[in-house]
Amino acid sequence: MKITDHKAEKIKDPFGILEGDRYECHLYATVDEEDDLYSLEGFYIRVLYVITETEQKIAGLFLHNRGDDSVLDFELEDDEIELVREYCAANIKE
Repeated sequence: MKITDHKAEKIKDPFGILEGDRYECHLYATVDEEDDLYSLEGFYIRVLYVITETEQKIAGLFLHNRGDDSVLDFELEDDEIELVREYCAANIKE
């Protein structure tokens, strides 16, 4: 899997209840044709990413079909989740 692009939007917390900043990120990725995630439409990874004073972490991760925005019933492997975490840490800034 290779992440090719992203969009990120800071989620507003109007009540100030949540610690740190939260972002909803759409990571656009490509995979080989042999991969179970492969489709002609492609897919994106919707990530809920949290940045606090002491840590940065993935709070949620969902796979979506780019053609119709439906949620895909797949899970990423551990190394792919680590790739997503590293990408977010490098590209999502406060």
